[in-house]
Amino acid sequence: MNLVSLPATLLVACISFAASALILFALLKTGVAWRLATDIPNDRSLHVRPTPRVGGWGIVPVVVVAMAIVAPTLWLAAAGACLLSAVSQIDDRRGLPARVRFAAHLAAVMALVWGHPVPAPLWLLLGVSFLLLWLVNLYNFMDGADGLAGGMAMFGFAGYAIAAMISVHASRELMLASAAVAGAAAGFLLFNFHPAKVFMGDAGSIPLGFLAGALGYLGWSDQVWPIWFPALVFSPFIGDASVTLLRRLLRGEKIWQAHREHYYQRMVQYGLGHAKTAKIWYLVMVSGTILALMTLGWPPVVQWCSVGAWVIVLVLIGIGIDSRWRRFNLAHCEQPEV
Repeated sequence: MNLVSLPATLLVACISFAASALILFALLKTGVAWRLATDIPNDRSLHVRPTPRVGGWGIVPVVVVAMAIVAPTLWLAAAGACLLSAVSQIDDRRGLPARVRFAAHLAAVMALVWGHPVPAPLWLLLGVSFLLLWLVNLYNFMDGADGLAGGMAMFGFAGYAIAAMISVHASRELMLASAAVAGAAAGFLLFNFHPAKVFMGDAGSIPLGFLAGALGYLGWSDQVWPIWFPALVFSPFIGDASVTLLRRLLRGEKIWQAHREHYYQRMVQYGLGHAKTAKIWYLVMVSGTILALMTLGWPPVVQWCSVGAWVIVLVLIGIGIDSRWRRFNLAHCEQPEV
C-alpha cells in the first residue's frame, strides 16, 4: 500500500476539481458556453430547456494537462482522449458521419493497444479492444440524466486511484492520472447535478468513456489489477447500456437513434426524477467499487465468485426497474415495453 502518495493524489484531485469548475464557471459567466454547443430538447429528451453542452471543455483539457505533468508515460491515453474530444466537439457543432466518428474511436483504441502491448492471446486482445470501443460509446449513451455520467466518472476513477495506490503492483502515475479525472469530473458535477446548468456533451462523454477503458487496460497490462476490475467498477454503466442495446437489436430498431429506454431514463420517467435516480446509481456504483477494491487481494476463485454475485445483484436491480416500468405503463393505459 502506497499511502505515502496519498497527499499527492488528493492535491492532484483538488487542483483538477478547481480548474474544471473555474473553466466551466467562466464559460457560463461570459456566455461563451452557449456559442460552443447547445442541447435543444426534443421528444426523446429528459429535460425541457436548452442547455450548453460544454462539460468536456472543463474536463478534458484539465485531465490532459494533468496527465502530461504527473503521468507522462500514459501519454497514449491522454493523446487518445484529446483526439476524441476534438472530433466529438466538431460533431457537437456541425455533425459528422458515423464512419468518421468510428474511425477516430478505432484509431485511438488501436494506438493504445498496439502502443502498450500485453503478452496475451490474440483472441483476448481482440476482445479487450472491442470492449474498449464499447466503453467509448456507452459512456455517451449513458449521458442523458442530470448528474449521472459526471458522478459515475467521479466515483469510478476515484476507485481506480485507490486501487492503484493499494495494489501489490502500485502505480503512482496511474493513481495520479485517475485522481485527475475524478477531480475534473467532480468540478463538472457542480454544474451538472439537477437542475443541470451544463451538459457533458460528446466532447466530454466520449473521452471519458475512452479513459475508463484506457486506464483500465493500462492497469491490467501493468498488473496493477486483474482484467475484471475495471469492468466491475463501471458495471452499472456497462450493464445498462449493453442490455438496452441488445433489446433494441432484437427488436430490429436503429440502435444509433436517440431513445428513452435505458434503465436510468425509465427511472426518471416513472417518477424518481433526476436527483433521486442519480443518487441511487451512485449507491450502486460505490457498492460495486468497494466490492472490487475489497476483493483485489483475495484468491482468484473468490474474486470471480464475487464478480458473479455482483452480476446477479445488477440483474435483480434491472428486473425491479422493469417491473416498476410495466406497472407505470399499465397505470397510464399504455402497452408496456419488453
